Amino acid sequence: MQLVQQILFILISGISIWFFTKKVKEISRNIKLGRDEDISDNKPQRWKNLLLLAFGQKKMFRNPLVAILHFFVYAGFVIINIEVLEIVLDGIFGTHRMFAPVLGSFYSFLINSFEILALLVLVSVIIFLVRRNIIKLKRFISNDLDGWPRSDANYILFIEIILMSLFLLLNASDTLLQARGVEHYAAHPTGNFVISHYLQPLLNGISNSGLEMIERTSWWLHIVGIFAFLNYLPYSKHLHIVLAFPNAWYAKLQPMGEMDNMKSIQNEVLYSMQTELAPTGEQATTPQKFGAKDITDLSWKSLMDAYSCTECGRCSAACPANQTGKLLSPRKIMMDTRDRAEEMGKNINKNGEFKDDGKSLLHDYITVEELRACTTCNACVQECPVSINPLDIILELRRYLVMEESNSPQEWAVMFSNVENNFAPWKFSPDERDKWAEEMK
Repeated sequence: MQLVQQILFILISGISIWFFTKKVKEISRNIKLGRDEDISDNKPQRWKNLLLLAFGQKKMFRNPLVAILHFFVYAGFVIINIEVLEIVLDGIFGTHRMFAPVLGSFYSFLINSFEILALLVLVSVIIFLVRRNIIKLKRFISNDLDGWPRSDANYILFIEIILMSLFLLLNASDTLLQARGVEHYAAHPTGNFVISHYLQPLLNGISNSGLEMIERTSWWLHIVGIFAFLNYLPYSKHLHIVLAFPNAWYAKLQPMGEMDNMKSIQNEVLYSMQTELAPTGEQATTPQKFGAKDITDLSWKSLMDAYSCTECGRCSAACPANQTGKLLSPRKIMMDTRDRAEEMGKNINKNGEFKDDGKSLLHDYITVEELRACTTCNACVQECPVSINPLDIILELRRYLVMEESNSPQEWAVMFSNVENNFAPWKFSPDERDKWAEEMK
């Protein structure tokens, strides 16, 4: 029977890891559909961002209570799953608590710490469920989250409750079997643990065989649940658990509000004012495209941003356009970008390469009205806890609208015309550009 369990465990592990790896490769390919961008400068600052923003969750602590609760869940997810290593090795080699005799009393200290964290995770998750579904904070009931996104957030919280409960039930039944001297369990006694022993009175009336069934069922459900979560992760907003780290590393380092100008456009302005610098003949080049219409025109970093989005809504809650009733929602911008990347990825999976589907990120996913509502204030960039920059995508799409489609409000068109003809937003001759200063003397 033990050999059958080992074979079944290895089989389930192998299948789970294969499916997870397959999906991760697809996501990596989808991100690489974006255009190349070299982000390798100032490594010391990038290490600092990684430690403070990803590991330390610095931005979350603007709201200390929520940050602490989130930290409990985060720490619980990372630290408690260290115990999974023991479960995996026990499953492969058919052992039981193989680290207990090796670590001695320190083993009990570790499991006790894990159980305290598990309890904190349970409390935090229940509070998060209440905030989402009973208190219904505004950013959690936005239309952005209609359908799958709203369900996804709740599914993850319920999964956390199930996994932590199974962990405590596993320990309670295990230690009770130890106390009863059941041979397989008593071989490496650990004593009771700090939280799970409170569950033992609920199990005392159950026979040894019944307890063994509960312990084995909890063990199997716990590990299968973790493998299921592993494969659910790439389809969920909780992919940020993984991508928050590279996203913090590759985050922009220049001050917020400093926009990336197109060098070719800057040169055109320069050449119009200093014609002697303009290249001629073969040296003269024309940009192939201005801005972005689809995800292949965006930087790969913008696509990584889209896959890293936590859908927390802090960006939209801080957006002045969104708060005044405009259609713009930075969260929706990121979700739409990710959805378009996924759609293109499925197209490639089906056809071997991308076949034109007659759609694009601009117009089919993100509307002109949304883009024009943006004030470029950078509030969304400031608020994002995982260093996402929705403004980069908005600016690239707006550039395409204006420079490729000549699609701009009439007020903008007048200003553009003045800049082109007079080198200033105002309608006066270039020869009189300095006249206003003389009149102020």
